[in-house]
Amino acid sequence: MDGISDVSVGVKRGSDELNGASNGSDNKKPRVEEAPPSRVLHIRKLPSEASETEVIALGLPFGKVTNILTLKGKNQAFLEMGTEEAAITMVNYYSTVNPHIRNVPVFIQYSNHKELKTDALNQRTQAVLQAVSAVQSGGSPSSDVQEVLAAASSPVLRIIIDNMFYPVTLDVLQQIFSKFGTVMKIITFTKNNQFQALLQFSDPANANQAKLALDGQNIYNSCCTLRIDFSKLVNLNVKYNNDKSRDYTRPELPAGDGQPSIDPAVAAAFSKDSNSLLGKIPGALNPLSAAAAAAAAAGRVALAGQAGSSGVLLVSNLNEEMVTPQSLFTLFGVYGDVQRVKILYNKKDSALIQMSDANQAQLAMSHLNGQKMYGKIIRVTLSKHQTVALPRDGLDDQGLTKDYANSPLHRFKKPGSKNFQNIFPPSATLHLSNIPQDVTEDDLRLLFSNSGGTVKAFKFFQDRKMALIQMSTVEEAIQALIDLHNYNMGGNQHLRVSFSKSTI
Repeated sequence: MDGISDVSVGVKRGSDELNGASNGSDNKKPRVEEAPPSRVLHIRKLPSEASETEVIALGLPFGKVTNILTLKGKNQAFLEMGTEEAAITMVNYYSTVNPHIRNVPVFIQYSNHKELKTDALNQRTQAVLQAVSAVQSGGSPSSDVQEVLAAASSPVLRIIIDNMFYPVTLDVLQQIFSKFGTVMKIITFTKNNQFQALLQFSDPANANQAKLALDGQNIYNSCCTLRIDFSKLVNLNVKYNNDKSRDYTRPELPAGDGQPSIDPAVAAAFSKDSNSLLGKIPGALNPLSAAAAAAAAAGRVALAGQAGSSGVLLVSNLNEEMVTPQSLFTLFGVYGDVQRVKILYNKKDSALIQMSDANQAQLAMSHLNGQKMYGKIIRVTLSKHQTVALPRDGLDDQGLTKDYANSPLHRFKKPGSKNFQNIFPPSATLHLSNIPQDVTEDDLRLLFSNSGGTVKAFKFFQDRKMALIQMSTVEEAIQALIDLHNYNMGGNQHLRVSFSKSTI
């Protein structure tokens, strides 16, 4: 038992020092000798009913937990991490975010001990640690430790988004889930053609609350439905901070695959104002501002004053020799129903585009800003205008303004149309539909190479009414879509062209 009494001495000394430090009655600055970094952490002010599992759960997000000693009478515990680096990350993180157990704030600092020398851990503690390390290395918990793990079910949720009509970014998830506790890590990915995410809370209890409140909720009106369950993982390993994955406990991580890390100004706006961007939960989450948040999170739009009230976009850096209202109508029509287009008379490299609502404007902006059209990288932002004015009667504006309110080519007129589920970012692969029976692969290859691009691959679907065609670049695919969407294939059958998420 030497080891345990040795630990207790350490506890006493540490807690006396700290009590002196915290009462604040002494005018002199109390002398708190902070212990140097150690993989053993001293945790104080635990609620008396706190279990070992809950204490271990504080350390899990940072790495392997190798030992624990709880001192019930003193409301304290020692937690030994597998590495000093894990302990340092944990202390740094909890110095900015207060850790809680059972809604009680607890205090964490380095211990003077370099390791916990406990001779005989009680069986339950051993079972907890074994269970946790088995699950951490990807195994499934055995039945006798299921109950132990149930207390710390898992701080990691697996989230699947069904019927994803609007883009859902990592930051939108962070906004929604952080209402239930501290979100530490998120990884997003696409699996089986579904957008999925793994999201880790600092505390399994928060994960449980979030699952109860959000499972089955829609992020935006009648779409983007959250399906949530617990992950078998108890700790996520995030290598990069970018728009696919983020470890909020380690802001120093590189962006990795060249994806931009979130713009600091956007991050500040998010952390400062967590209520205005997404609606109150439970209930449907506020769609307009969430779509604005989605676009903002992608670093594509300043947040200030852009709560998504306008359905009008300003598009600039257009190729003024080539651009027409019709070409803008066709391209922007992939993401919503374009009502009016106005190329500016005094600045013909810019245009105003009025979508049918603010959601569609956000969607078009987040997908088309930064894409190449007629050889120029276009910029898309929200306009201050609420509508696009038509020219006064009898005034010829050289065909620069067009009203498309009654166009038969709107893709989203029918509520619940399949088109809502087939909105994807511009890609080199196009999806073709409404192909007449007598049209061959060669006909389509010739048609698409005539639009100035190179056809890299082609594949008919089984019924030959639909096909995928892959151009050599995204820019060529954008050009082909502008030129050939609604192309008359004869017999009054018009080709339908959209971007595909598949490749051939």
